[in-house]
Amino acid sequence: MTINQNAKAATTTTLRALAIGAVAAACTVTAALPAQAAPAAPAPAPAHHARHLTLPAPTGPHQVGEVALHLVDRSRPDPWHPEQPQRQLMVSVFYPAARTAGHPEAPYMLPQAAAHFDSVTANDYLQLGLPTGRADWAGTDTHVAEGAPAARGSYPVVVYSPGLGEPRTWDTTLVADLASRGYVVVTVDNTYESPEVQFPDGSLATMTMPTDPDAFIRKALDVRVADTAFVLDQLQRLNRGQLPGAPADLAGRLDLSKVGMFGHSMGGTAAADAMAADHRIAAGLDMDGNLTNLDGSLMPVAQHGLDRPFLLMGKDGTTDTGPGWNAFEANTPGWTRQLTLKGSQHASFTDAEALLPQLLPRVGQSGQVRANDIGTINPALAIHTTEAYVAAFFDHTLRGSAAAGRLLDGPSAKYPAMEFVH
Repeated sequence: MTINQNAKAATTTTLRALAIGAVAAACTVTAALPAQAAPAAPAPAPAHHARHLTLPAPTGPHQVGEVALHLVDRSRPDPWHPEQPQRQLMVSVFYPAARTAGHPEAPYMLPQAAAHFDSVTANDYLQLGLPTGRADWAGTDTHVAEGAPAARGSYPVVVYSPGLGEPRTWDTTLVADLASRGYVVVTVDNTYESPEVQFPDGSLATMTMPTDPDAFIRKALDVRVADTAFVLDQLQRLNRGQLPGAPADLAGRLDLSKVGMFGHSMGGTAAADAMAADHRIAAGLDMDGNLTNLDGSLMPVAQHGLDRPFLLMGKDGTTDTGPGWNAFEANTPGWTRQLTLKGSQHASFTDAEALLPQLLPRVGQSGQVRANDIGTINPALAIHTTEAYVAAFFDHTLRGSAAAGRLLDGPSAKYPAMEFVH
């Protein structure tokens, strides 16, 4: 695709200034995409010098299984390409597994998606500064078993929404850890807004690029709200054993009376918007996502707040999320907190925190590049602290754990990197 460098620079400046996320550089490519997902060429095999990557292992008591599901909404055309009569999504369901032995490791990315991530997303969207062909994204160790049998019991459900320009896999560390603690976690790719979505037939749908970033973001949030409602509807079918293609043993494993949602960057914004629209979502968490529009005006959810628990977790030294977050807190009658992960950057809440330290030294990138991407905090400390607070929030709000609630009451000597702002 062709990149208009002037448009790229202007749009990057605008979006970064308003902290929709570092990944919002995705909105700087002006070429239009085909109206339909076209079959992708076979992905090249990883080069001999491609680095094998490993995510941190989940810390909870459960082993983790995962299944990818192709969901088709026949009630509406695709909002980005209305000539397509159905909206199609790919989601991944992470869940506590009874056993993982004998089951293959779940792929981090499928081959075509990984090739696009390597050649386009990693640098054009996520600004990681990596030469192509130096990471085996598809082969990244996930510590998750594909299609493993589900553990007995019924588990709270949490939906994860990625940032703009991020695939649904880009927070697998945090998602798998939450599943290992006894949750069913569902990650959603929002087709034509996600950077790349590979479907079961091998076709690849890539991002539709905007000419008007403000209109794009407003529409994208509305689409995510509709997609989330549709996904929750399909989870009800899955739980009844009525969803085609879903493993039969997942039926009855979802406690849909206890649903939460969280996300990174624009995914965190989407979590707030989805909660405002859908009362099935009982609790939400926003990791460094703005609640103001590109013109600086407050989004509706910041103006009106929420009547259910919502946690705001931001990067260190942030000022861009401040106006929207402060207004949201002032207008929210229910439980809310605002936290800062000291020494972090915008991408610290994603798998970049685990993967970039493995990659950057091998490609000769300076420590400043790493600091710009994921901050100065020790990566293991950032990951474990984020995992602890995300789990504590959902343990408190969905399970009613008083002990988890105490971690959210104020600073903790066990997790000194997490600062309480409000």
